[in-house]
Amino acid sequence: MTPPLPSPTRRAFGAGLLGWIALGPGTAFAAPARYEIDPEHISVGFLVEHIGYARVLGMFRAARGSFRFDEASGELGEVRIEVDTRSVFSNHVKRDQHLQSADFLNAAEFPRMVFTAVRATRIAERHFAIAGALELLGRSQPLVLQATWNKSGLSPIAKSSYVMGVSARGSFLRSAYGMNYGVGNGWVGDEVQLIIEFEAIRQ
Repeated sequence: MTPPLPSPTRRAFGAGLLGWIALGPGTAFAAPARYEIDPEHISVGFLVEHIGYARVLGMFRAARGSFRFDEASGELGEVRIEVDTRSVFSNHVKRDQHLQSADFLNAAEFPRMVFTAVRATRIAERHFAIAGALELLGRSQPLVLQATWNKSGLSPIAKSSYVMGVSARGSFLRSAYGMNYGVGNGWVGDEVQLIIEFEAIRQ
């Protein structure tokens, strides 16, 4: 006959069992997990005023990133989003060439725009303020992204993949990075509004 567990061990085992029952089998093993942004399901867009008439809507067609997230606690951190500045697209060839030039993104010398954040603040059940830094044109400036956790679950397409969907918004002044073309005469707005939508796969 197997001897009974020593009292401290028995108490620890009982506490663990009760915790498992309270949490339920779906959350018992919840822990921070690494997520890789799916490069086929990320959109990084921007809006910038043009002479005050309307805003130009553009996007970057190549981006990638990763982060860590704990569904149980809502802890979000180690955020990194890399954008290929050479992939800028505004539906106008000459404008795209100008945007890639030294007047704007200087994509030949600075092919990456990178946002990083160590951690985020949970401001509501599915809303986060991600205070980090945006590196652009060789300079780094503070940037806060307001992010919404849209949905998580097994993908109905790739059933072995657990997917998290996120929408994020933010804005910055491009003159803070030395991108001053068109600012003084009001031809091109200084404020850049960022629009980020992505799906990320749990690793």
